[in-house]
Amino acid sequence: MPLKSMTGFGRAEGAHGPVTWAWEARSVNGRGLDIRLRLPPGYDAFEPKVRERVQGQFARGSLNLTLNIKRAETGGDIRVNAKAMAAVADAVAQLRAAIPGETNVNIDGLLGLRGVLEYADAEDTDEQSEARGAALLVSLDGALTEMIKARGAEGKRLETVITAQLAEVETLVAEVAASPARTPAVIAQRLKDQIERLTSQAGAGLDPARLHQEAMLIATRVDIDEELKRLTAHLAAARDLLRAKEPIGRKFDFLTQEFNREANTLCSKANDADITRAGLALKAVIEHWRDYDYVIVNSDLQQSIATLQGILAAERVRRERQTGMADFVGQLLAAPRP
Repeated sequence: MPLKSMTGFGRAEGAHGPVTWAWEARSVNGRGLDIRLRLPPGYDAFEPKVRERVQGQFARGSLNLTLNIKRAETGGDIRVNAKAMAAVADAVAQLRAAIPGETNVNIDGLLGLRGVLEYADAEDTDEQSEARGAALLVSLDGALTEMIKARGAEGKRLETVITAQLAEVETLVAEVAASPARTPAVIAQRLKDQIERLTSQAGAGLDPARLHQEAMLIATRVDIDEELKRLTAHLAAARDLLRAKEPIGRKFDFLTQEFNREANTLCSKANDADITRAGLALKAVIEHWRDYDYVIVNSDLQQSIATLQGILAAERVRRERQTGMADFVGQLLAAPRP
C-alpha cells in the first residue's frame, strides 16, 4: 500500500436551480481524526451526514470542511410586513395628534421605510430541497476524493524522500562497520603509541602481554557491533513499514527514537575521528525525520500553497499555539505568486 500523507486539499463546485456552492476540504497532521465544519445558516442538518462521510474515508488527520453557498436573484415575491406597517401607522397617528393640521402622508415615503416591504425568494418544495441536498453530498464526495488524491500524491513524494534518507543511513552504517579503527590491532597500536609518549621521558619499558590485555579491554568498551546490528535491523523494519498496508506514522515515530538512541551510543563509543564524523552525519539524517510537524514537497506550486493555507487554518484553532509567528505568516501570505 503506498504511503499516504495527512496533508491535502480538495475543492468541488456544484449547482442546483438558482443555488451554487463550493466545498473546500483541508487536511493536516493530527493524532486522531478531528473534523471541523463551517456550514452556512440553515444547513446545520447536513452536519451528521457530512461527518458520517468523512469518518467513512479517513482515520487520522485534522480536517477542515467549508461550504460556501450563493443564491441567484430569482425575482421573488414582494410582501408588506403587516407588523411593521401597523407600527408605522401608529407612529403617524401619534404625530397627527401632536402636530394638528399636519395631515399629509406620503405613501411612497412609508413604503420606503426599512422593514415595511420584504423581498422573499420563492420557497423551495420538499422535492427541490431533497434534490439539492443530494447534489450537495455528491459535491462533498468530490472534494473528499480530491483531498484523498492529494494526500496520496504527497505520500508518494514523502516516500521517495524517506527512502533516499534510509539509503544514506545504510551507507553510513556500512562505512562505520568497515572502519579499520575498530580492529583490536589498530586499538593496540594506538594505545602503545600513547603509552610510549607518556613514558618516553621515564624510559620505562612496556609489557607486551599487559599492553594486549589493556587493548582488549578498551576494544570491549568501544565495541559497536551491537549498535550496528540494531541499526541494520531498524533499517529493515523501516522499509517494511513503508510497504505496510496500515497507517505507519506512530510506528515510524517510535522507530525514529530507536534510530536516534543507537546513533547517540555509537557516537559516545567512537574511538576514531572518521567514526565520529559518520555518527554525527547519521544523527543529522535521523533528525530530519523529527524536526518538522509538516513537510510540503513542492512539486506543484498551487497545490503546495493550498496545503500551506490548510495547515495555517488548522494551526489557528489549536489549543497550544506558537507565538511570535504573525509577522512571518503575514509576509509569507503576502508574497507575490509566480
